[in-house]
Parts: sequence; C-alpha cells; structure tokens
Amino acid sequence: MPPAKKRTRSYDPAKIRAAVLAQFAHVRSAVRTLTPDQLALPTRLGDWTVRELAAHVTMAVETVSRNLDRDEPAKAELALLDWPFATAARAADIADGTRALAAAHPDLDALYDRAEQRLTARLAEAPGTRVLATRTGAITLADYLVTRTVELVVHTDDLNDAVPGLAVPHDRQALAACTRLLADALAVKAPGGSTEVRIPPYAVVQCVEGPRHTRGTPPNVVETDPLTWIRLATGRTAWQDAVAAAAVRAGGERADLGPYLPLMA
Repeated sequence: MPPAKKRTRSYDPAKIRAAVLAQFAHVRSAVRTLTPDQLALPTRLGDWTVRELAAHVTMAVETVSRNLDRDEPAKAELALLDWPFATAARAADIADGTRALAAAHPDLDALYDRAEQRLTARLAEAPGTRVLATRTGAITLADYLVTRTVELVVHTDDLNDAVPGLAVPHDRQALAACTRLLADALAVKAPGGSTEVRIPPYAVVQCVEGPRHTRGTPPNVVETDPLTWIRLATGRTAWQDAVAAAAVRAGGERADLGPYLPLMA
C-alpha cells in the first residue's frame, strides 16, 4: 500500500497579515529604546551590529511593498515549501544590502515608519492571490507573507540574543506560522514516517526514512520548544549542543536530526 500523500498545510491569510504587522510593531517598539552603545553591539550574524540587524528587519517587510509595486508575473512558480531552500543563494547579496541600508539610514525610527506605512497601505489593497516577482521566485502574496513570519520571528530572536534584557515579544500567530513552516520543511528535506518531531503547541510532523509508525508511542521521537526548533532550523544552534543542553529530547535510533539541519543557513 503506498504511503498516504501529505496535504500542504494551510494558513489563515487574515491572521498571517495581522501577525506580520504585529511582529514588526513589536520590533519597532524595541528598536526605539536602543541606545547608541546597544546599537553598536555585535550579533551572532557574522560581523553585523545590532544597528545593521535592526535595519535588516525593515527589509523583511519592505520587500513585500517593493514587490507589490512591480509588475505581476503571469503565474506563481515558487511553492511555500520551496522557499526555505531557495534563500541561501542570496545570502551575500542580502548581507551587502543590509550594510548599505544601515549606513544610508542613521535614523532607524524614520526607516521603520516608512516601511510600516508602505506595508500597511499596500496590504490594504492587495489580494492574497496577487503574484510577487521576488528574487527567490514568483510566489503568491499569501504564501510570501507566511515567509515574512519566519524572517521577523528569527530576527526578533537574534535581537534578543544580542541585547541583554531587550525581551522583544513574539506574536503568537507569527511564532506558530514560523514554527510550522520550518517543521514542514524538515518533512520535505527528510521524507518518511519513522520519526515524529513534536514542537508543542504548534506542530507535529513525521519524517526520516524507515519503518512507518502507525499506532501507539512512536519508536523515534524528537521534542523541543518552538524557539529552540527555530534556532536549529536556521543554524543558530547546533543539534549536538541543543541535545547536550537538554533543550531537545530525542529517543530512538532514527531520532538524530543532525544530518538534516540546518534547513536554512
């Protein structure tokens, strides 16, 4: 009997739009409080400072507005679950663009204000079916906004890591969408049904080749919290370090996800 075909996860477009705006607002409020000394702090993202990281967050939403300003492609070519694997090729361009943006806009609050106003205005008039000509490929607005939750949640965590006591909150819907998209990407990269990955309260996926689990307690189980999972999926935390710190509970001979991580780097 062939394995059951997995259905693509669906997302509520209205909730995703609200989540993107809410998470961006959380970051903007926090960036307003940063002192010059804090903006000069290093981050875990290579040679980026906090100022450069903060500027980069505006790029994550400005790309929505900018692509809505462009002509619409004939059709979407990039599926949502293709996106996590299509970003690495642009890493160098993104880094160069981030440094240039931070240098050109010393007034971060003005930069955030412009990005927020443009995003709010453009989303008010654009349907989710609108196709965007992004640099990673033509994709619908509805799908692209889900990817923005990943950008915003991941970089919120980067800011919190870089600035002691900053504690930028995570919007629940944004955190949920980010967690689910990266969990589903793991199931794409490591297809199978021998291992169950649990990321409560947001996601459970089956992955890794081997005997398929059908009932009872799975023989191979991985469980962790959403932020630890996101750090693993994006290369912020190494698998062996998370296991050693007991941030991940992994049991079974096929519970080692190290060979499949990170998904995005």
